[in-house]
This record gives sequence, structure tokens and C-alpha cells, in this order.
Amino acid sequence: MRLLLIEDDAEFSRVLAYQLQQEGITADICADGRDALYYIDQNAYDLILLDRMLPHTDGISLLKKIRKAGENTPVIILTALGETSDKIIGLDAGADYYLVKPFEFEELMARIR
Repeated sequence: MRLLLIEDDAEFSRVLAYQLQQEGITADICADGRDALYYIDQNAYDLILLDRMLPHTDGISLLKKIRKAGENTPVIILTALGETSDKIIGLDAGADYYLVKPFEFEELMARIR
């Protein structure tokens, strides 16, 4: 499985990518919404892990853009924004699931499966 991790926290990205690799999952990493559009245009992914708070283009705007472009890759939002209204905004924008940080890696793996 190959996924795109869109996350601006470099340490979190490094740790998560390592954990995913241990599970046999390859993760490309980018740190902002603008770069994410390039990655999505250039590669095929099985899943996108998307943070909401990103530089240049926030996660919700990015998600709306990729859904409008016809991109149907499943998206799991990983974010610290955990109010019910935040979750509704993310799901209505086209996310398949919304996971609030901090989370257990085992739960993320269950959602990926």
C-alpha cells in the first residue's frame, strides 16, 4: 500500500511514516497543501492522510479541490481540531474518516484496513 501523508509537523510525520513502514506501508510526505496537489497529480495513492492546519492551503480547502477534480482516493483527516463542528466540516468536505490527535496508532491502522 502506498499513501500520501500531508502533515506540516516534521517530527510527527517522521514517526508516523516509520510506524507505517513497519506495517508494510510506503508513505510519501509533504508539508503543505500546495505541494500536496503536485504529489496527488503525479502519483497514484491508495489513501491520503490529511492534516487540517497546513501552510499555503488548509486541509479542508485542499480536500474540496481534490474532490472537485474527481479524485476519489480515500482520505482520513488527522487533526487536533476535535469539536463536533470540526468533524462535520471535514466529513462534509469529502473525508472518509476524521481522527483527532492524539490518537492510538492501532486505531489508525484499523481505519486504514
